[in-house]
Amino acid sequence: MPNQKVAVVGTGVIGNGWIARMLSKGYDVIATDPAEGAERRMREAVDHAWPYVSQLGVADDASKERLFFVESIEDAVKEADYIQENVPEREDLKQAVLLEIDRHAKADALIGSSTSGIMPSELQVNLRHPERFVVAHPFHPVYILPLVEVVGGNKTTQENIEKAQNFYESIGMSVLIVRNEIEGHIADRLLEAIWRESLHIVNEGIATTEEVDKAFTHGAGLRYAQYGPFLTFHLAGGEGGMRHMLKQFGPALKKPWTKLEAPELTDELYHNVVEGCEQQSNGMTMSELDQNRNEFLVKLYDLVQEYWPQESQKTKV
Repeated sequence: MPNQKVAVVGTGVIGNGWIARMLSKGYDVIATDPAEGAERRMREAVDHAWPYVSQLGVADDASKERLFFVESIEDAVKEADYIQENVPEREDLKQAVLLEIDRHAKADALIGSSTSGIMPSELQVNLRHPERFVVAHPFHPVYILPLVEVVGGNKTTQENIEKAQNFYESIGMSVLIVRNEIEGHIADRLLEAIWRESLHIVNEGIATTEEVDKAFTHGAGLRYAQYGPFLTFHLAGGEGGMRHMLKQFGPALKKPWTKLEAPELTDELYHNVVEGCEQQSNGMTMSELDQNRNEFLVKLYDLVQEYWPQESQKTKV
């Protein structure tokens, strides 16, 4: 499959992450972005990512020299077999860019959008070939984290969903096929619940941002790197597993532990969250924080691969 061409439209943080991952798996990548200085930032981002993808393993023929930058969407996509769109999260902008991609791409080329929240049926509505469009939502940093949520719209064919799965697996992704489209897909909805509760806890003066982070990283965060919430609570039931857990703790689910709406972003909450994060950074620059995170994730990824059940790599929900 690496003899096929891929195009990346939009070279921000996510687009550049895709580029580094695709290059590392031996693909030729043609990229485009209208922003001034986009090519320079793209190549700097790939240089930054390369040591980490190298640690995770690159194809024998992988090379940063196989990356090309062009000025127009037409030149980027006209010969591509796979196209990844990553423009800002505005439905009108994405629809316009996807319409242009669809106009110039080969009829059998697959188009994936990196949108984190917009449903595919809303994005494919005006396309000439809507059957070949999917949402392909990754997680930052894309060149390290393996998950990609693949979601078809109401006009996407099953054949193209399978084609998308095969392509993303070819670049080392763990593909999660989302059967029914929903705003925010799966993973972001789970993350939003944690983020919402975190804001409420800070807003009500229960804990600082640092204490909230510690509550997660020193507890559930460690467990969730191996098992998700269901297997974690299955273990919490002891010998009886989930059967016992739900019988014993199930009634507590009705207690009003959670806040179903996010708190209002007042000036006080804004100040507490921003000041808290800046104090937690302890003088480290964003670049230093980024490097620390990447080094940690590479080591963690090597470890969890030894324990993840293999069947989980192709989970359907």
